[in-house]
Amino acid sequence: MSEVKPPKIEFPCPDYPVKVVGKNTEDFQDFVVEVMLLHVPDLDVSRITIRDSKKGTYRSVRMLITATGEDQLKSLHEQLIASDRVHIVL
Repeated sequence: MSEVKPPKIEFPCPDYPVKVVGKNTEDFQDFVVEVMLLHVPDLDVSRITIRDSKKGTYRSVRMLITATGEDQLKSLHEQLIASDRVHIVL
């Protein structure tokens, strides 16, 4: 039997989606963007989309970035998830 392997990402990868979910606080979006800019200096903030959960408890911030490599994605994920404000990074 041959194993099906997931497709390998080729870097740089334009329009790589990143979704960050956390408590819906007044400055959650600003916090996420601030961290993103450390790892993605050319982040196009005009392409950020925000959605609140049905009850308004949580907020998701979705961005499309140009991923430059696995190290960038790993460090971005680690820094975001290290915050007690972020519940999940997809």
